[in-house]
Amino acid sequence: MVTAQKKKPALTVDELAEKVTSGDRVGLARAITLIESVKPEDQLRAQELLEKLLPKTGRAFRIGISGVPGAGKSTLIDQFGVNLIEAGHKVAVLAVDPTSTRSGGSILGDKTRMGRLASEENAYIRPSPTGGSLGGVTKTTRETMAVAEAAGFDVVIVETVGVGQSETTVSNMVDVFTVVAIPGAGDELQGIKRGLLELADIIAVNKADGSNVEHAEKAASEYRAGLHILAAGNPGWSPSVLTLSAQENKGLDQLWEKIQERHAKLKESGELARRRGEQAVTWMRELFEQRLLAAFKGGRKAARQWSEMEDKVRSGELSAVSAAAELSRLAAAGDQPDA
Repeated sequence: MVTAQKKKPALTVDELAEKVTSGDRVGLARAITLIESVKPEDQLRAQELLEKLLPKTGRAFRIGISGVPGAGKSTLIDQFGVNLIEAGHKVAVLAVDPTSTRSGGSILGDKTRMGRLASEENAYIRPSPTGGSLGGVTKTTRETMAVAEAAGFDVVIVETVGVGQSETTVSNMVDVFTVVAIPGAGDELQGIKRGLLELADIIAVNKADGSNVEHAEKAASEYRAGLHILAAGNPGWSPSVLTLSAQENKGLDQLWEKIQERHAKLKESGELARRRGEQAVTWMRELFEQRLLAAFKGGRKAARQWSEMEDKVRSGELSAVSAAAELSRLAAAGDQPDA
């Protein structure tokens, strides 16, 4: 007779926090899964966990990497991360995938695109679907960054979905924002939106190898000229432009030097502390908005009204503007979750 194995009891928050801070990879994965859970009871435990871990955060380089599709972001991060590990760093990559509208899961499969880095003991790659959220990041990217830092990773890289959504979100949670560009895409300044360039601390023109070297140098020159014009009204903003080849591992040491240089200047001027303070306030606002919406939808009456509004908007019976106004009125009237 085969006896059923007893289910292991869930770790307490204190036990989970201990596993994270001791560098236990299974504990780290469980902590992130807990944070990503939408179950109310898990969210309460996640909040308690974060409170315990936050004193262990704040000491990592927080790097955002974005760019046009096909720019080679994953190849760059794969080689860049391996280089950093060889130099003694621990690297966490939060590779945010587009979400499949059918399955709700990640589409791109980042671990397969960063094969070398994924096999490194001092690397941790966490692919997460965006869940349809704007900004090319997930709703829990900030929390995941904090957990990774608490686990001892001193370089945290956020790879975003790419151009097409508001990358302002990602720039508001990292220290240094790097835009990866490619040569030979026609008018270089038209190949990537101006708004994204204005967020950049560093522009790295990738694929500067083989017959592309000359094109890459030309593209870099065009970016420098264009950025000089854009920066005319902002003397405190002077992004660096460089060329590199992730495929041939050329120029990546220079990229790391530029990131360190930018980070040091921000720290020395006090801008890093100010920036992180503002990021914490933005985080607070985002959490408040998410929880306010969740609380409103938590009551049976509110959930029913929400569903009815969606049906009316879907059928064309009610405009999105009118539906939003009515839901706002109901929220202001104090429609609370049922006890």
